[in-house]
Amino acid sequence: MKEEIKSEGKFNYIEKGEGTPIIILHGLMGGLSNFDGVAQFFPENGYKVVIPELPLYSMPLLKTSVSNFAKYIKEFIDFKNYSEVILLGNSLGGHIALLTTKLYPEKIKGLVITGSSGLYESAMGESYPKRGDYEYIKKKAENVFYDPAVATKEIVDDVYATVNNRNKLIKTLAIAKSAIRHNMAKDLPKMNTETCIIWGKQDHVTPPDVAEDFYRLLPNSKLYWIDKCGHAAMMEHPKKFNKLFHHWLKDKQL
Repeated sequence: MKEEIKSEGKFNYIEKGEGTPIIILHGLMGGLSNFDGVAQFFPENGYKVVIPELPLYSMPLLKTSVSNFAKYIKEFIDFKNYSEVILLGNSLGGHIALLTTKLYPEKIKGLVITGSSGLYESAMGESYPKRGDYEYIKKKAENVFYDPAVATKEIVDDVYATVNNRNKLIKTLAIAKSAIRHNMAKDLPKMNTETCIIWGKQDHVTPPDVAEDFYRLLPNSKLYWIDKCGHAAMMEHPKKFNKLFHHWLKDKQL
């Protein structure tokens, strides 16, 4: 992403466009650039796109948890003086978005999740290679996508560097444990925020039945499928993803 990262207070973020803010939460493996397609499309269609860097590796170890990341997002929303936002999260970012919506429903007028953890025990453990040589990590990264070519050398290098950084690895495992502890099955039926679920039909990390469970448990949700698509729909099929997301926003008048 060629956008400039702004630093204000303890927050680093990308901001683009004017209108209702769409706050995007990246996953454990996800850089801010994973959402290039969304960041290009929505500012041209009357929305402000904001992508904060999550403090996945900078929070103290004892505070490294899904609930503290949700608090961080609430602080960010308050810091920016947004009255209401739309949250979009992929993978761990989806889980953080779900918990933020549960804790601060008055701030969230719409929620979009794709390949989200929060229900499925092995979503975190499986998607994140704990150690191993470069080839093993390359295979793991390719498995995230339907088309392995989407796992560019840059993406594989990033994951490899993270896994081989002791501090990041310890934090990663803490986040994975926290995500498993924070299963949201009991919370979802009480959450009435309008929710858009966009899922890859060939997601191996959070399989399609996880999307069906989210759809069944979230009262005001709509489920959209993208075929020939793995765990990161907004990267593999940005045009389709944007079209579905935009259609849903118009449909719900958000």
